[in-house]
Amino acid sequence: MTFAPKSSIAIVLHFSNSFLPNQKHKGSRTWRKDLIQKQFDPQSYSSCVPVVTHQDLDPYIQKIADGASYPVLTGKPITTITLSSGTTQGKPKFVPYNDELTETTMQIYRTSFAFRNRAFPIENGKALSLIFGSKQFTTKGGLLAGTATTNVYRSPQFKKTMQAMQTPSCSPDEVIFGSDFHQSLYCHLLCGLICHEEIQIISSTFAHSIVHSFRTFELVWEELCSDIRTGVLSARITDPSVRTAMSKVLTANPDLADKIYKKCQELTNWNGLIPELFPNCKYIYGIMTGSMEPYLKKLRHYAGKVRLLSADYGSSEGWIGANVNPNLPPEMTTYAVLPNIGYFEFLPLTEIDLVGQPKLVGLTDVQIGEEYEVVVTNFAGLYRYRLGDVVKVIGFHNSTPELQFVCRRNLMLTINIDKNTEKDLQLAVEAAAKILTAEKLEVVDFTSHVDLASDPGHYVIFWEVSGEASDAVLQECCNCLDKSFVDAGYVSSRKVNAIGPLELRIFKEGNLPKDFGSLCWVRICVKSVQDTEVCGTG
Repeated sequence: MTFAPKSSIAIVLHFSNSFLPNQKHKGSRTWRKDLIQKQFDPQSYSSCVPVVTHQDLDPYIQKIADGASYPVLTGKPITTITLSSGTTQGKPKFVPYNDELTETTMQIYRTSFAFRNRAFPIENGKALSLIFGSKQFTTKGGLLAGTATTNVYRSPQFKKTMQAMQTPSCSPDEVIFGSDFHQSLYCHLLCGLICHEEIQIISSTFAHSIVHSFRTFELVWEELCSDIRTGVLSARITDPSVRTAMSKVLTANPDLADKIYKKCQELTNWNGLIPELFPNCKYIYGIMTGSMEPYLKKLRHYAGKVRLLSADYGSSEGWIGANVNPNLPPEMTTYAVLPNIGYFEFLPLTEIDLVGQPKLVGLTDVQIGEEYEVVVTNFAGLYRYRLGDVVKVIGFHNSTPELQFVCRRNLMLTINIDKNTEKDLQLAVEAAAKILTAEKLEVVDFTSHVDLASDPGHYVIFWEVSGEASDAVLQECCNCLDKSFVDAGYVSSRKVNAIGPLELRIFKEGNLPKDFGSLCWVRICVKSVQDTEVCGTG
C-alpha cells in the first residue's frame, strides 16, 4: 500500500485525535479539529503546528507523567512513558508511549524480516536473543515507565510477532526479565548452547551487547559446560524465578558438554566462535551503525563467515525506516522510510541553526546526496518534533527515500566553534588504537566527555584497555587522539589554547564506569571531572 504525505498526516492525527498544545499560550490547550475534519494537506498542518524540540514539549510530557486528568498531547490517554537516552535540564528524559507505537514497532519488524527472509531464508528454528527487559517504575501520576525496548518486550504482541517470524527466543521470559543483568546473560548463553543446533539467528538491540556477551562467554565457558554436563545450574544464579525457569530447560547432557568443550579448546583466540558453536546460524542481527560501528571488528572476529545485518532505524520517539537491503555490509546500511508509521519531514542542515521557525522539506522532496535532520510526527503526541538525528539521502525505494544514518547532533563533542561528531571520535580512537595493537593490546570499550569545569575546556576520552600499557605508549596514544581531530574549529582553537589539551583516562578491562553511557556507547556528558591529568589511570 502506498501512502502520500497527505494521507500520512490523516492517519497519525486520527490515532492521536489531533490534540495539540497551543504554543502561543503555554498551559492552554487547543483542539485542532480542522486538521481531522477538513484539512490534511501538509501546508495546513505546517501552518498550524510549529516545529518543536523536546525542551518545548517537556512541560506537557511532565504533566502526563504527573497524572494530568485532562488530555494533554493526545485525545486518547497516554498510559506508558519511555525513558529516553539523555537528559532534559538534568532530569530523566521522558517520551510518551502508547499501543500505537507498539503496533508500528511490530510493523517495522515484520517489514524488515520480509526483506531479510527473502535474502537469507530461515526455517522453523530459534533465536539466541541477547535481550534484557529492565525494571519498569511508576511515575508520580501512576504511569508505568521504562526504556523503549522494555516497553516493547513486555507487550503481548512482541512474543506473537517473534513466533510468527519463526524466531522465538531460546530463553524463557524469566531470563529476559531477570532482576540481575549478569545472571540473565549467563542464562541466555546457556540456553543458546542447549539449543545450539536450532539457533538460526543471534540478535540483540546493539552490536555492543553481542560483543559483550561473547567476551563474557570467553570467561565462563567452562562453567557453562559444567552446567550442561551435570544438569545443575551454577550457584552464581540466585534469582529464584530464573532458577525455576532454567530447571525446565537444563538437563544433564555429558555428550553435548564434551562437544562444546572440545570446540572451544580448538579455537584460536576465539576466532569464528559463533559458527563453531551455532552451525546453523544464518546471520547476526542488531544495530550496527553510528556509535556501534567500532564494535564491528570484534564482532566479525567472533562471527567468522556468518553475515552481519544491521537492524532497523529508530529511536525512543519511534521508528523511521527499515533495512530493505540486507545484503549490504553494516557500514553501508540504508533505511527506507515507512510513510505509514508516522509523518516525516526533513530539516536541511543549512536551516538548523537559524532563528525562528525553520523551513522543512517533505518526504518526497528531499534531494539525493543532501543531509537533513529528521522531524517526526508520531502516534503518541509528538508533533513536528526535531529528533536530533542527521541523515543523508542515498536514493529512493520506490517513492520513499532511503537514508543513511550520519550522526546524532546532540552527541557532538563541542566546546566553542569546534564540532566533532561521534564518527570523528570513532576515527580518532581507531587511529590511536593502532599504537596499542603494536603492543598486542586493544581498546575494549570507550566513551567521551567534555570537561567545561576547567579553563579552557577540553575533551576527555575514556578507554577500557585489555592489559597494561606503559606511560610512554599511553602518552603517544593521547597525542595521536588529539591530532586525529582534524575539524578546523578544533585545530584552530587548540592552536590558540581556546581548547585545552586532550585528556586520556585508562581503565582496566571491565572497570569502565557505566554511568558515562547506557551500554557504554559513545556519549557526551556535561559534568565536572576533577582529575585533569593528561594520561590518568583508573
